[in-house]
Amino acid sequence: MKIQILTDKTSWFNKYSNILKDKLHDLGHDVQLINSKNELQNGDIAFFLSCFEIVGNEYLKLHEHNLVVHESNLPEGKGWSPMTWQIIEGKNEIPIALFEAQAGVDSGDVWLKDTIKLNGYELIKDWQKLQAEKTIEMCLKFIKEYNNLKPKKQQGNETFYKRRTPKDSELDINKSIKDQFNLLRTVDNEKYPAFFKVGNSKYTIKIYNSLRERERERGLSQRTKQFLKSFSFNNELRFAI
Repeated sequence: MKIQILTDKTSWFNKYSNILKDKLHDLGHDVQLINSKNELQNGDIAFFLSCFEIVGNEYLKLHEHNLVVHESNLPEGKGWSPMTWQIIEGKNEIPIALFEAQAGVDSGDVWLKDTIKLNGYELIKDWQKLQAEKTIEMCLKFIKEYNNLKPKKQQGNETFYKRRTPKDSELDINKSIKDQFNLLRTVDNEKYPAFFKVGNSKYTIKIYNSLRERERERGLSQRTKQFLKSFSFNNELRFAI
């Protein structure tokens, strides 16, 4: 099959799109990664994964199936950043659906449903990894089991999440860290860090898992040692440029 994967060029998901591409390629499919709807070409399947553009019918007509993965129990939780909003709400079991894209917002027939299970302590890179792994799993399942799958119409009352902005990372100085830990789990230390205001001043807070950071530093240290061992020493240290 001819498959295209559309992911916004600014999205954290891009490295995982490459993983999905490689797995689909190993299954014998012709796969192309793109970052804009303007790059869409005629094909069999288009996956829209972390795609921020509105894709109209003129583009959807290019593929037999146009598939989106969305982290909510559709039709509940349509809209923006459903995983983030549900983590802030305190949920540790996040529904996820693979559905057919249509002109209406998150309104297409659902092909597959599953659940992302959290322990309640994952920070953003941790739960994004789980989200990405489940997304890849569902996309591969659709490809492998397509002939045995039947889409289902969405049923129930629809609800919508609003688009998040950097202001949504603001902490309340009158609340405890414990009360706001789920919010801290969703902030990005570089793009939209947590912050609070006192008087006319604004203060930024960055959050890390100390154990993970120590493990990362040990890993970097080991790689540095291996790097140095790869060079010969004759009274001087030689570096490759």
